Amino acid sequence: MHTTELLWSDIEDIYAAVLAHPFIAGLTDGTLPRESFRHYIVQDAHYLRGYARALAVCAAKAPTEQDTMMFARHAAGAVAAEQDLHAALMGEMGSSAAEAVAEPVAPTTRAYVSYLMATTQSGSFAEAVGAVLPCYWIYARVGEELLARSSPNPLYARWIAMYGGEDFQTVVAEVLALTDRIGAELSAREFGLMREHFTTTSRYEWMFWDAGYRRETWPV
Repeated sequence: MHTTELLWSDIEDIYAAVLAHPFIAGLTDGTLPRESFRHYIVQDAHYLRGYARALAVCAAKAPTEQDTMMFARHAAGAVAAEQDLHAALMGEMGSSAAEAVAEPVAPTTRAYVSYLMATTQSGSFAEAVGAVLPCYWIYARVGEELLARSSPNPLYARWIAMYGGEDFQTVVAEVLALTDRIGAELSAREFGLMREHFTTTSRYEWMFWDAGYRRETWPV
């Protein structure tokens, strides 16, 4: 089996839970509360700035110039996504990207970004790739699934089109190819660490959508 096949087999139950979550279901049937979607977009703006930094660390640790260029390009793309898509979505909800940045970082967002930064900075390149991969891959899978279902809500349909579209799927295919390439050369210990980080951040993906649905705030 390819590395990516083994990694995905570890999280099939997590992905099933993602698809079953009322946040995801609500995007396609239009029942997701607008306030929950706004909370998610605000937190995603915070998250993507941290994610871009994690990708930049991957670029710095990459073993080849091509890999460095790829992750550097993706880091810039994460920032661009925040600036463009989020600004447009916030505008449609009667707000602005500046207002989103001014709102507090919620607990799950803080925890997820902290885990990404700790893992990419202190771990090996393979560990770093394992940690950042679920954000690519799960979004691509969810985007494909939701694109097939469509949505009666134009706001949600726009979000779905972003992640289900061909451009994003091509970006994800690049990272999956890299994962299979480096995975073939890993020791059992290195691969075990990669799997651990991949599973952990896949759980954070579920938690992030759940936090958006609940409009999570700090308890004290």
